[in-house]
Amino acid sequence: MRDKISQLFCLPKNACKHNSTDNRGQSVPNKATLNGGTACTNGSIGPEGPEATETDSSGTGGMRKSLERKGSAPNDAVHLQRRVGLFSGVALIVGTMIGSGIFVSPSGLLARTGSVGVSFIIWLACGVLSLMGALAYAELGTMNTSSGAEWAYFMDAYGPAPAFLFSWVSTLVLKPSQMAIICLSFAQYAVEAFVSECDPPMSVVKMVALVAIVMILFVNCYSVNLGMAVQNIFTAAKLVAVLIVICGGAWKLFQGNTQHLANAFNGPTPNLGAVATAFYTGLWAYDGWNNLNYVTEEIKNPSKNLPRSIVIGIPLVTLCYALINISYLAAMSPTEMVQSEAVAVTFGNRILGVMAWLMPLSVTISTFGSANGTLFAAGRLCFAASREGHLLDILSYVHVRRLTPAPGLIFHSLIAAAMVLYGTIDSLIDFFSFTAWIFYGGSMMALIVMRFTKPNYPRPYKVPIIIPVVVLVISMYLVVAPIIDSPRIEYLYALLFIFAGLIFYIPFVKLGMTPRFMNKVTLFLQLLLEVVPTSTMALFD
Repeated sequence: MRDKISQLFCLPKNACKHNSTDNRGQSVPNKATLNGGTACTNGSIGPEGPEATETDSSGTGGMRKSLERKGSAPNDAVHLQRRVGLFSGVALIVGTMIGSGIFVSPSGLLARTGSVGVSFIIWLACGVLSLMGALAYAELGTMNTSSGAEWAYFMDAYGPAPAFLFSWVSTLVLKPSQMAIICLSFAQYAVEAFVSECDPPMSVVKMVALVAIVMILFVNCYSVNLGMAVQNIFTAAKLVAVLIVICGGAWKLFQGNTQHLANAFNGPTPNLGAVATAFYTGLWAYDGWNNLNYVTEEIKNPSKNLPRSIVIGIPLVTLCYALINISYLAAMSPTEMVQSEAVAVTFGNRILGVMAWLMPLSVTISTFGSANGTLFAAGRLCFAASREGHLLDILSYVHVRRLTPAPGLIFHSLIAAAMVLYGTIDSLIDFFSFTAWIFYGGSMMALIVMRFTKPNYPRPYKVPIIIPVVVLVISMYLVVAPIIDSPRIEYLYALLFIFAGLIFYIPFVKLGMTPRFMNKVTLFLQLLLEVVPTSTMALFD
């Protein structure tokens, strides 16, 4: 059995040397000439290849078109039909932005600002900043309609090395930390529903979070259809949780409970470093504003529907968040909000009475669904990046029968589990936001750079240049201010990890070196996990 699997499914490492046939039986040519360099048609670049050509009509170059692999099936994660319209685009933005953040972040943000008024301003400012960043991404996404978001933009503006660093950090840090945060939030609410007299032990919370990761991993490894069914059901429950909070707060305001809003600006003025870390907490709740750019190839008429979806979706989320914060303050004092680790549960105890159990149940369902969606997307990101030659080949393999990217899902889950064991929710939010905004700022710089280096690229939607400049300045502030105000070891870890990617990029990607033992490791994992490559791997000469 082992010999049969290895003979049928193991591809040679020098896959770019000749034309080959993928597992669907379609011939795939492997090389294309790019201005004197060489590239595999699925996006890998030879040692001396430039970033891309600029000859195609869309201005995206051969590298961008190569992401659409010949031989991809209609349900392939990187080659889908354009089925996302305006309504679906708005739903994707709203559904991914409203996750666990609004149920966790209010207490941390209020504690860091020390003022109800300042915290409310930061909530609104985070919405405006997210909208400005998304509008800049709209120009990038309509100029380059390929999937990959920041990876594609970095490749266009800077070349392969910065693009690799993004895929390296996003796959190994950003997505796993995002899942760890959501699972810790899920566990916090699930445990607090059974502990009313004291705060739940952190060891119990982390254990429940690990159980959630295992359950979500099983769902997504078992079946793609099951994973999407779970996502749809839990998204509906998320909207119910938001509606319960807003309606409950409106009822308390109708009764005249406005005392906590009357003196909103009483309290000390926070320093610049505290404001930056408070922005981290608020921006975590808004994270997801750029998710539509990851599926640009699937949007109908992206030059119109991408910016329209952004203009509709993000202000809607900002309005919801403002109403939810007002609802919290209508039922709780600022001190009670700061002391509560699960704000929505405390809110439910005040408003719903004997039905208070509905609040933690709704929020746990919401956060579980968010974690499920996060792993679903993260597994595909890992799958695509490894197929481009940026990660281990095994991470781009899929299960031979279930057709799920099991190695990538397991890889992300292991890292997320380690982060759950290491950090708390607040420390992980800071770590995630600090690292993410380095690359958000890099995307703003990419837009500005390409205004000068690629002035002839078609731009169906063109944002005023002041918007990316403002977002770039703010992103620099969000990265630098916390380090100056309160140096923490997490920030150093993040920076070291980003630049450590160069240690792996130069020998294994730029020079195409491969350790001899990796073939045996790959074969062993193939046999253990029963996974196969979907097509010829994107390897370097």
